[in-house]
Amino acid sequence: MNSRPRIRLQYVAWTAVLAIATGFPSKAADSGGEDIGSSLKLFTKVLDLVESNFAEKVNPQKALYEGAIPGMLRTLDPHSSFFDPKELQRFRENQRGQYFGVGMLVGFRNGHVTVQHPFENSPAKKAGLRPGDQIFRVNGKNTEKSTVEEVVQLLKGPRGTPVQVSVKREGRFDLVTFDLYRDQVERPSVPTYLWLKPGVGYVRIETFNQNTSREFENALKTLGEDKMEGLIIDLRDNGGGILQEAVAVVERFLERGQAIVSQRGRISTEHSYTARRGNAGRKYPLVVMVDRGSASASEILSGALQDHDRAWIFGDNTFGKGLVQAPYELSGDCSLLLTVARFYTPSGRLIQRDYSKGSFFEYYYKQNTATRNPRDQKATDSGRIVYGGGGIAPDEKYEPPPLNRLQMTLLGRGAFFYFTAAYFGPKEEARLPRNWEVDEITLMEFKKFLGDRNIPYLESEFQQNLDWIKRQLRIEMLTTGVGKEYADEVAMATDPEVLKAAESLPKARALLEKSRRMVAERKESSPENGKISNGRF
Repeated sequence: MNSRPRIRLQYVAWTAVLAIATGFPSKAADSGGEDIGSSLKLFTKVLDLVESNFAEKVNPQKALYEGAIPGMLRTLDPHSSFFDPKELQRFRENQRGQYFGVGMLVGFRNGHVTVQHPFENSPAKKAGLRPGDQIFRVNGKNTEKSTVEEVVQLLKGPRGTPVQVSVKREGRFDLVTFDLYRDQVERPSVPTYLWLKPGVGYVRIETFNQNTSREFENALKTLGEDKMEGLIIDLRDNGGGILQEAVAVVERFLERGQAIVSQRGRISTEHSYTARRGNAGRKYPLVVMVDRGSASASEILSGALQDHDRAWIFGDNTFGKGLVQAPYELSGDCSLLLTVARFYTPSGRLIQRDYSKGSFFEYYYKQNTATRNPRDQKATDSGRIVYGGGGIAPDEKYEPPPLNRLQMTLLGRGAFFYFTAAYFGPKEEARLPRNWEVDEITLMEFKKFLGDRNIPYLESEFQQNLDWIKRQLRIEMLTTGVGKEYADEVAMATDPEVLKAAESLPKARALLEKSRRMVAERKESSPENGKISNGRF
């Protein structure tokens, strides 16, 4: 298992609906007006009967927000969605990549809302909150039995307002209390970028919000793109986002005028996106990493680069979301994301998976997305065959080795996370040098921790997994002792899948050169040049 941040599949499925489009009309289709009016009368009558006769008092808003509207949308497709005011607020925060709060990721562990990690330069980080801290009180309110969502709402608030957080920390008998002031919290969509080795860069795009293309440019500028001999773009678990931001990233690697994506819908005219700026001479090879959590805008990016043979696609089949949603503002600070079109890659393939058979649950959680539509066969610029109907199939498949018994046990019991919390818990400061490595003393303490927590292991197993254990420990310890952002850099620089993807850069270069050569030959032999092309004049 990789130690990079893994996004749960339900989050992937949720963010997959966030690829929005502009320019669609807000009017409904002209047909079916009488049927709609009749249906509305029937719905109003049913709601009135329920309100008047149901055994308990009915909340009409709940019946509408959680029942009628979502129920109707489920008859359409898996990605049309209704946002109530709270969900709409979260949606807008995701698009902006910022919110006001204390700046930390929390989750539910061992029956308590627990700090996963504070964000860099956030109020929580500056105050000294750490991974493993269990949140017991917020502003005096007991949160021992609260949900994650309830605690998050208590922590958020207007900029500059105070919030007091009391936590149970490993190794401390009393609660540790922190007085913080809420501030603007930035959530970068391009959180990690680094040199894997001289000339080979790595950039992770976690989502596509309104800052992504700017952050991507800044990442390459900071690294020094003029020294770039190859680039790995990591889209694993990137569930999508704003379509235009994906287009802006793609176009910097294509020739001016090359197609990126097109949209076609029932009531909208076809709209195509092409590279407006061009690649400005950027010729280095690209490898794009994808998996089944890569959806929507991620598939637009990888599909466009694959169709033009501009990148070598590495990993697993992507999710398979080829539907475009447009936002419609509703009264009561609600919003509807309605599927209004399908998007097609430059070769003309539709990557949307079939959702007509089975439940939406099966659609979201299907383990194998490697399907394809044999009737949707297209070709890349160099003539390679690609298919629609099942996401983006990688040019090179990568399957991570399965976890063995000890690895599953340690990860399943949260051994590395809880050991780190116990290691730093009694210490006033949690600091490590950036070049810290796992030594024998730390390993001995870790073994003792496993014994104290009744986590079984054999010494022979431990030694066989020693390198893997050291890597997991180092990443977890650096998360607390330095910061999550730096720990992620270490995780990516040592990720076996990332290193394997980097080995594929020569394949990406060969593919790019072959495509350029074939496109040039086709232009040379085209009828416009007065030469014979494929036996025709």
